[in-house]
Formats: sequence, structure tokens, C-alpha cells
Amino acid sequence: MKNNKPVIIFLVKFFVTYFVLFSIYSSYLHKYQVKVPLFSCDKITNTVANHTKIVAKWMGYHIYSEQHDKELSVKLIVGGNYTARVIEGCNSVSVIILFLAFIIAFSGSFKATLLFGLFGSFLIYSINILRIVALTLLLYKYPEYQEVLHALIFPAIIYGLVFVLWIVWVRQFSHHKKIKNDKAS
Repeated sequence: MKNNKPVIIFLVKFFVTYFVLFSIYSSYLHKYQVKVPLFSCDKITNTVANHTKIVAKWMGYHIYSEQHDKELSVKLIVGGNYTARVIEGCNSVSVIILFLAFIIAFSGSFKATLLFGLFGSFLIYSINILRIVALTLLLYKYPEYQEVLHALIFPAIIYGLVFVLWIVWVRQFSHHKKIKNDKAS
């Protein structure tokens, strides 16, 4: 049992943190996503759609967005064609919660955990915006590749980033690094 103590502590911290953050986010969604009488996405999902439009405009493209009238999503329209949509699952919050639960469970100093959590969350959000822009533009130009783009390539980008951030965290900032270095000495 003593040998498993670090694993048990990690799992408890991870799942408690994940549950707390997910519960807060679920309460937020319950309050701000509206289905009746008209569909209306939450503010974060709308902000992601707006940031997508801004980045596309900087790149020389015009993307128009509008609330979908039959589901909780924001339509992204390129060249008059409904090309993609932003749903709650695309806004990166769930991925950020997963990222934060891990770094808190594998904690370092309070300051390092806080700063890396903020930096990582910002980076995940920013890369997610670029990912949605690229996906939208590629779907506009190559709609026949929708399945491979949406189901394989673009999830690999966001989850790959999280995995790299976790590795950097464990190797550079967590208490695990200190323990490992102390044993090597």
C-alpha cells in the first residue's frame, strides 16, 4: 500500500479537481445555454466563434457566423456556404479542465502551478482558435476530407498539445521532478 501512495494521491487529486471544475462548468452551461424558445449558445462558445472570425479576417478571409436555429451551435459561413459549426465541445473548456486537473494532481509549487495553468490554458485556447480557423477553411476548400480532418487530424492537434504540455510540466515544474532529481544525487 505504501508503494502505491503517490499513485493514489495523484488519482484522488486528479478526479476531485476534474469533478469540481467539470461541475462548475456544467452549472455554467445549464444556466447560459438556452434551447427554448430559441437556441442560444453560451458566451464562451460564442466568443470562440467570434475569435475564429477575427483570426480568419486577419488571414484575409471573411467568415460570417450566426446562431444555428435548430441546435446549440454557431454556424460558420464561408463564401455563402455553411461550412462548419462551433459547438460547446469545440470551445476548448473541457480540454482545459482536463489539462488543469492533471497539473494540479501532479502539482509543483503554488506559483508554478498557477502560472503554468494560466499559460497552458491560454495556449490551448489560442491553438484551438487556430485549429477551428484551419478546419473551417480546409472544409470550405476540401469538403470531401471532412471525416479525416474533423475526426483525426484536428483532435490530434489539440490533444497532442495537451500531452506535450503535460510532459513539460512533469519534467520541469512538478514536485515529481524534484523527487527524481533528489534520488539521482
